[in-house]
Amino acid sequence: MKILVTGGLGFIGSHTVVELQNEGFEVVVIDNLSNSSENVLEGIQAITGKPPIFEKMDLRNKQKVQDFFSKHDDVEGVIHFAASKAVGESVENPLLYYENNLGVLVYILQELVKKDKANFIFSSSCTVYGQADKMPITEDAPVKPAESPYGNTKQVGEEIIKDTCKVNPNLSAIALRYFNPIGAHPSVEIGELPIGVPQNLVPFITQTGVGLREQLSVFGDDYPTEDGTCIRDYIHVVDVAKAHVVALQRLLNGRNDMNYEVFNLGTGKGSSVLEVIHSFENVSDKKLNYKIVDRRAGDVIQAYADTEKANSVLGWKAQSTLDEAMKSAWDWEQKIRR
Repeated sequence: MKILVTGGLGFIGSHTVVELQNEGFEVVVIDNLSNSSENVLEGIQAITGKPPIFEKMDLRNKQKVQDFFSKHDDVEGVIHFAASKAVGESVENPLLYYENNLGVLVYILQELVKKDKANFIFSSSCTVYGQADKMPITEDAPVKPAESPYGNTKQVGEEIIKDTCKVNPNLSAIALRYFNPIGAHPSVEIGELPIGVPQNLVPFITQTGVGLREQLSVFGDDYPTEDGTCIRDYIHVVDVAKAHVVALQRLLNGRNDMNYEVFNLGTGKGSSVLEVIHSFENVSDKKLNYKIVDRRAGDVIQAYADTEKANSVLGWKAQSTLDEAMKSAWDWEQKIRR
């Protein structure tokens, strides 16, 4: 059974390709390599024994999208990761984000609705909730006005899919709202490869630990939390990847209750920035050089998932602890700096 994974050489995409191939799927990856490397194919092959089919392509080219689906008319499911994802960059260059994250989504859906049966998994985000009114965050929590063009593309992307499913019963879709994926594959063959200065906490921690960054800035210690720092739900990337396979199988086997469904992907536990730092220090046996600085605009105070729906309806549950995820991230960082 052939599955298309867009952005399949990226962080979450590559781990999902591994889990799909481990389950016996034939995987086709499309990636434009704007935030990834073709070397990731070697890592996937080292883990699974074979590389996926790879097509380097910019999905903003509508004709190329049409040509791809004509060539691969036997694709039975699409997992869509390909998107720009830096909040700060989206503020500076909103049109790039709207073109890349929404235009591409429309082009892919236009091809899928032509098929007799199509299955689509969308890479969404907990950013759609903004600062939620109460914790933990359920899928029924109101979607707040987005803090950035990036966050807005996830909100609007979900609306586009939902509206398309309403009038196309042949299309079944699941939006997976991730909280904070971290870590690397336990084989240390693939992991997170941020280009330039990391936008996320954990790679900045590991790069500081390995000496690539001089110091980590902790943005604020005066929030209304136990230790004053922001709280997030950090989930191992392999757990996130496995959820995509479970969601895809739900659609392929017709177990979905509606043709558009939404699930949170998290651990259900919030960890503060200082707790994550202490976890790193615990697994690495190193003291991290960090300092407390002023708050950063746009940061929500806390966000962690209610995972009841994913656990009971989807049949998926996160397995790894924060320490296990941090240990894999540290092992990966050390490997790629050798």
